[in-house]
Amino acid sequence: MNIARLIARLTAICLCGLATVAHAGQPSEVDLQLVLAADVSGSMSVPELRLQREGYVSAFRQGDVVDAILSGGIGRVAVTYVEWAGIEHQVVVVPWTVLADREDVADFARHLAAAPVGRRGWQTALSSSLIFSAQQFRSSGLTSIRKVIDISGDGIGDAGPPIVPARNTVLDEGITINGLSLDLPQTNPNGPFAAMFGPTSGDVNSYYRTDVIGGPGAFVFAVKDLADFPAAIQRKLVLEIASR
Repeated sequence: MNIARLIARLTAICLCGLATVAHAGQPSEVDLQLVLAADVSGSMSVPELRLQREGYVSAFRQGDVVDAILSGGIGRVAVTYVEWAGIEHQVVVVPWTVLADREDVADFARHLAAAPVGRRGWQTALSSSLIFSAQQFRSSGLTSIRKVIDISGDGIGDAGPPIVPARNTVLDEGITINGLSLDLPQTNPNGPFAAMFGPTSGDVNSYYRTDVIGGPGAFVFAVKDLADFPAAIQRKLVLEIASR
């Protein structure tokens, strides 16, 4: 499937049933629109899936993240949380939410914590996830100087269109892509299917640096120990939100 056809398909998915925050009387201008795109493909173990979700929930409950959100020129940001796996396995877990005060941030964390945690597909269609994430900005009903996709994953794309053209298509829309690469020991408890998810060939962090991230100030954090994951998410969010 070529990129144009994939964009058309994902656009149709996005426009069907996606809630936005741009209702009458609500602010439409924010400092930052941020898509958090989390890998929930087959290479992620159940403990990793849970820790990933808990890491994002915990980060939005930390004072430095909240302070970063409220310290911008406008004093509010908009966030949506997306999970992705195969070519047609992307879903909005928490729709666009404007965070303008501490209560808003707490509500977002609560909604994210309450959503079911699970695997949504087996393949790693990273390029498809970038295109899907970029489509979210078109339906947000918001305006901002900065638009960022924060994508995390533990493997190299094995499905969907080529990653570099897809990445460049997103960058051409003025969107920055930051990464959180998970180069973790393979402890995936998949029973008889465990052999399908052996060590990834190649350096995941290098792949994210060269083929995935891009845009003004783009960066990637590498996590090699599961215990470091929550702190890495927190640091990454502060950098993304507080960046000027």
